[in-house]
Amino acid sequence: MYAIIMGGGRVGRSLANLLIETGADITLIESDESLCNEVAADLDALVVCGNGTNSKLLEESNIEDADFFIATTGNDEANLLSCILVRKYDVETIVARVSNPDHEEAFKEVGIDKVISPEISAARDLAQFVMNPRASKITTLGEGDAEIIEMTITNDKVVGKRFKEVSPTKDFIIISTYHNGKLIIPQPEDVIARGEKVSILIKRGTLKKVSKKLEK
Repeated sequence: MYAIIMGGGRVGRSLANLLIETGADITLIESDESLCNEVAADLDALVVCGNGTNSKLLEESNIEDADFFIATTGNDEANLLSCILVRKYDVETIVARVSNPDHEEAFKEVGIDKVISPEISAARDLAQFVMNPRASKITTLGEGDAEIIEMTITNDKVVGKRFKEVSPTKDFIIISTYHNGKLIIPQPEDVIARGEKVSILIKRGTLKKVSKKLEK
């Protein structure tokens, strides 16, 4: 997976580190030269010093090959402009940080895939969405060491198996499932059905691994 992050501040840098841990290739764009040098020294990624609203710079950063573009600066106008510009390159998923919640609707109206407000979200939420847009986080536990998320079973390798054959593992536990809109605690002998929506307790850093096991 290749992601381009615009913004080398706290959110952008934290997000980059989280994605690098999963094996993603990252290019980070930062307009402040001194911050660029600081980020380049700390981050195991390509750091480009320049303006993310510049088409030439985006093309030099291989925007055509990017799976994700994430604008994380604290400037809503710059984030919006860069995301609008990136749309013409057919990037699969475009994500933007919005500092002012009043601007959120404007971002959605221009077709940005995901809008994240720092008032309700953090770098970990961005990373989770990038790694698996279909997963929905319910809550974070403790010091962020574990999360409860929702997934939909789509992997044929687990469909038809009993819950006891799939869960628990060292990385996750399926704690509930839904049938006809009702929450059910699965029993060990219950059979997993395709399309079944489940709530899962996962360890930090295991989302991608768990997703591969339960989803296509």
